[in-house]
Amino acid sequence: MPAPYSHTVAGHTWQFADLRTLMAKATPARSGDMLAGIAAGSAVERMAARMALADVPLETFLNEALVPYEEDEVTRLIIDTHDAAAFAPVAHLTVGGLRDWLLGDAASGDTLAAVRAGITPEMAAAASKLMRNQDLIAVARKCRVVTRFRNTIGLPGRLAVRLQPNHPTDDLRGIAASMVDGLLYGAGDAVVGVNPATDNLAALTGLVHRLAEVIERLAIPTQACVLTHVTNTLQMIEHGAPVDLVFQSIAGTEAANASFGISLALLREAREAALSLKRGTLGDNVMYFETGQGSALSASAHHGVDQQTCEARAHGVARAFAPLLANTVVGFIGPEYLFDGKQIIRAGLEDHFCGKLLGVPLGCDVCYTNHAEADSDDMDTLMTLLGVAGVPFIMGVPGADDIMLGYQSTSFHDALYLRQALGLRHAPEFEAWLQRMQIIDGAGRLLPATAHHPALARMRQLQLA
Repeated sequence: MPAPYSHTVAGHTWQFADLRTLMAKATPARSGDMLAGIAAGSAVERMAARMALADVPLETFLNEALVPYEEDEVTRLIIDTHDAAAFAPVAHLTVGGLRDWLLGDAASGDTLAAVRAGITPEMAAAASKLMRNQDLIAVARKCRVVTRFRNTIGLPGRLAVRLQPNHPTDDLRGIAASMVDGLLYGAGDAVVGVNPATDNLAALTGLVHRLAEVIERLAIPTQACVLTHVTNTLQMIEHGAPVDLVFQSIAGTEAANASFGISLALLREAREAALSLKRGTLGDNVMYFETGQGSALSASAHHGVDQQTCEARAHGVARAFAPLLANTVVGFIGPEYLFDGKQIIRAGLEDHFCGKLLGVPLGCDVCYTNHAEADSDDMDTLMTLLGVAGVPFIMGVPGADDIMLGYQSTSFHDALYLRQALGLRHAPEFEAWLQRMQIIDGAGRLLPATAHHPALARMRQLQLA
């Protein structure tokens, strides 16, 4: 019996046993899929798979689950929440037809927002496999996902920055020094987010209180987050800690999420707990998620699905919880999954495209580990391409070198470069605060930080500087 998916190239017919196999073979080359033994064996096979995938009707993805419905709650979430009315305008299209429609003028920002609930993560991933980098950029730029807590993230012409003042021992003075540094460079409108070195609940709670105190006493229109496990955050909320955002790393399969110690029910409980605090002044987007290609494979929980499609499914999980922020930590997991700069760049653009298309406020930690075949020039390229694509936020790490997590990311200076090169501005409420504090001028340019700077005087009152 012939395979259901096939395409002939130069007289040779390539056959693909099922949709899961076809998707994997059509994926641009990356080390993770090779490690899993599911990648195309040659460029010719990859192109044959793409040609076959282009002819697959979008409705097929509603009837042929890549991860069985009965075995996986993420699949059940995707199928059970699918919006048939939103899907109707594109229901007649194939994957190739969706790609062409997305690139056309008819797919405006408003149109894309109207259909997003009808597009499944697998459909988004499939379309991305047929796209060049410039296609991923062009479509993502049209997708606008706006979220709010104490400020507004994702508006056109704006770029926010997560101020990431990590410290290897969670020393409050060290964290404060990095925080002051970032604020004086205009970083922090996305979130002041600390990756703690400890899971000690008392230490975590102290850190939450300290960040809240700084934001409140300086009247900064932003939000804080201690990026600990969701169960720790739930305990802190129960004990009355002033939690702004609930953080959790998520993945695209039930088994991978179980390896993180989470379930969809637990995420729902955490979101309801955060909403009950009513700490947002402009909106109620209270979740912060991080994802990354290769997480399901590293947990042996990928079900034979390629890592980019698993990543898109993680964005499907994020979408269900209306987060303020979500980002792919694109190069953090290592060269076993994204081998070099070229693979990291491609993955970052894919993730951003899929997330934004699905309605997720998908930013990017433009990063790499020191044992990957990548360098800062590769990160400059990805960061610039994402800026053109309308990425809502990136990371701001002192010197781009995270001394706690031990990886290379983007710096406060990188955000200055993007804003200057592309004419981007801060989140509007944060921009107004920076001007009041005389950190930037009316045109958004950074002002000199002298020893008598009024912002430093206020920070000294809090013993931050």
